[in-house]
Amino acid sequence: MMITLNGEPREVAENTTVAGLLAELGLESRPVAVEVNLQLAPRGVHAEQRLREGDRLEVVTLVGGG
Repeated sequence: MMITLNGEPREVAENTTVAGLLAELGLESRPVAVEVNLQLAPRGVHAEQRLREGDRLEVVTLVGGG
């Protein structure tokens, strides 16, 4: 199924969860903020929140530097 991730179309498997997508992206152990359809998705629901066709996600990671 197709979703939009950070403004780009992306195909994911049916029944993919937010946590599954983060694992697919290699971000499962990093601090991230996830928004699904303009709603913040708290870390505590990532494992249960299933993505649906057409969902729009924004995933933001923290980047250090100086």
